[in-house]
Amino acid sequence: MYSENNNLNQQLKIWLFVLLSMIILIILIGGLTRLTDSGLSITTWELFVGFLPPLTNDKWKDYFDLYKTIPEYSEQNSNMSLSEFKVIFWWEWVHRQLGRLIGLTVLLPLIYFTIKHGLWVLKKYGIIFLLICLQGFFGWYMVSSGLVNRVDVSHYRLSIHLVTAFIILSIVFWEFLKLTKLKVHYTSLRLYSVKFFLLLLFVQLIIGAFVSGMDAGTVYNTWPLMGSSYFPDDSKFIEFLNITFFDNPSLVQFMHRNLAYLIIIVYIYLSFFVFKGKNIKFRKPIIIIGISLFLQVVLGVLTILSGVKIVYASLHQINSILIILSTLYFIYISKYSENNN
Repeated sequence: MYSENNNLNQQLKIWLFVLLSMIILIILIGGLTRLTDSGLSITTWELFVGFLPPLTNDKWKDYFDLYKTIPEYSEQNSNMSLSEFKVIFWWEWVHRQLGRLIGLTVLLPLIYFTIKHGLWVLKKYGIIFLLICLQGFFGWYMVSSGLVNRVDVSHYRLSIHLVTAFIILSIVFWEFLKLTKLKVHYTSLRLYSVKFFLLLLFVQLIIGAFVSGMDAGTVYNTWPLMGSSYFPDDSKFIEFLNITFFDNPSLVQFMHRNLAYLIIIVYIYLSFFVFKGKNIKFRKPIIIIGISLFLQVVLGVLTILSGVKIVYASLHQINSILIILSTLYFIYISKYSENNN
């Protein structure tokens, strides 16, 4: 249900656009927090009282002492100074505060619009707030996995946290597109193939999170081969028969590479039908997807060859947002018709 009130629709568009921008920003900061190994710097979860940073030297020492109790400090950062700790602390603190701000950016306008315009607003957009609350829980669930018995977070929990962020991003973008009232165009391309392409992109996000969580990008820093061969030298293909292969950094990097090749093949298939069809309105969107895919491959290769330099790895993650959003846009404006062959 949408209102016929153009003023309300405009207000909803502004709200969703601001929210969309904030979600993109937090995905960026979350990635940088991970790449700088800052995610475990705050070892407590204080939902309502943890928004103030340390304001005194004693408070800084308290936070640092808490950090010293976890394996990451004792096994990796035992020589870290207080000034070095402050750097990683600020990354995680900003990440958490932005998460809180996003929650308020959803909740307060949602309450206002519901009171002023009716329960249909809550029914339509309430799922966004629920998912953001769930995302907050997933964030702490992820961090808690790195506080005992290991020096990093679980790559499984990291993938849940990342994919949930992209699901929220996708929902907000889709609802924003609905309010723009874009014209739908007919295409000869069956939409299940584009939706399959989108599914592959989300699977790739999961595998990418595994790569990040296990630092699998540092295992092989060559391309197109992994070391001296196409298949990683330190693994066997039969290991794919055991579910524990998801814990093997070499095999996870292998999967990430080869799923990228599959995505490119599916994209070429989609492009063939788009350029074969009569409606030229789809050519620009499919070209944008193609450019973003090309950039993603280049950034992925540079990330590998550079030994996972932060600049390349962060751009690699940012560009994944462009691929997802441009694919969603393509799906939104498309409607299948056999007459457009």
